[in-house]
Amino acid sequence: MKTNALPKYDASDNTTGCCPRFNPDGWDGQELHFEDKLFVKANTASKDHVPIDMGEVFPRTFAAIEQAGAHNDNDFIVLSRDVSASAGEHYFSVTKPVPDQENVRWSGDYLTKLFEGPYKNAPKWENQFKEEIESRGSDARKIYYFYTTCPKCAQAYGKNYIVAVAELSNR
Repeated sequence: MKTNALPKYDASDNTTGCCPRFNPDGWDGQELHFEDKLFVKANTASKDHVPIDMGEVFPRTFAAIEQAGAHNDNDFIVLSRDVSASAGEHYFSVTKPVPDQENVRWSGDYLTKLFEGPYKNAPKWENQFKEEIESRGSDARKIYYFYTTCPKCAQAYGKNYIVAVAELSNR
């Protein structure tokens, strides 16, 4: 297991001009080990778990990352989680600190699980994933989601892949 490595992300197949078509190969069941892996943290407001300002927050965050030269297509992921019905956290992987952003570092062991289907299935998927993690003798401290495409691109491509990423703790 290579430290701080992510499965391959291929951004070259982009027929929508928005989100690239996600290639799920290599994303399911991957054991990841992060040691001081750098992310930029952004927060969104939500109403009943539905983000209401993501269309402003994501472009602003991506612009800051690009301006700092801290983006790498080969080491890319945005991990999201709801902290409440009214707030979400989003972690953008970066290659170096980004000025005027909240830079955070993660260390620990993580496991991925690939799902395909509508966003509304996330609670069911989370329960399935937790059961799988427990069967391995671990617990999930937190579960994040990599929403690989926006809803419009998922519709255009005919697939809505979502990668769950669990921070693991040993029992």
